[in-house]
Amino acid sequence: MNIIFLGPPGAGKGTQAKILEDTYGMVQLSTGDMLRAEVAAGSDLGRKAKAVMEAGGLVSDDMVIGIISGRIDQDDCKDGFMLDGFPRTVPQAEALDEMLDKKGFRLDHVVELRVDDEPLVRRITGRFTCGDCGEGYHDEFKKPAKDGVCDRCGGGNFKRRADDNEETVRSRLAAYHAQTAPIVGHYGKQDLVRVVDGNLPIDRVTTQLKEILG
Repeated sequence: MNIIFLGPPGAGKGTQAKILEDTYGMVQLSTGDMLRAEVAAGSDLGRKAKAVMEAGGLVSDDMVIGIISGRIDQDDCKDGFMLDGFPRTVPQAEALDEMLDKKGFRLDHVVELRVDDEPLVRRITGRFTCGDCGEGYHDEFKKPAKDGVCDRCGGGNFKRRADDNEETVRSRLAAYHAQTAPIVGHYGKQDLVRVVDGNLPIDRVTTQLKEILG
């Protein structure tokens, strides 16, 4: 089964993707991770992408499509994949459709994890991690048992992402909504879009996803 996973920052895509990986054997494919892997591997595409990025440019849609094309041919994708973070524009969606069609692949669903903005702002601005072991925490929803001490490793080196501030988060959400609406329309014409209420607790979101995927 092959799906595109849409959802704003902080919607819980990573959490749900892990559950789907374990349940269905699907592989989560993040374009950022794939790009970094190509650069690290020193492939032709990786070298080209690295040169573009070092010059301060944006990697072209053709390069990204090429990276995705090579990745989904790997053995671990034979049981399906979840594309996360791509496509972000209608031209990208059209290029992806064309590439998949040439390979004889098809998309089964485009899942939109829909969450209200205000809860997302609270989720993102309140999160922090242990700088030693990476354990995640939140000001409201998941505080350490002992203030200032990591439950997992006992460290006290907590960190917050610089872009997890309200102004930046609202800007990212506005950009997501502006980019996503046309993509939803594109795939809606193909009857592929399935909306999941991401405002619900994690287990109920998972239940909705499993009902869609079967």
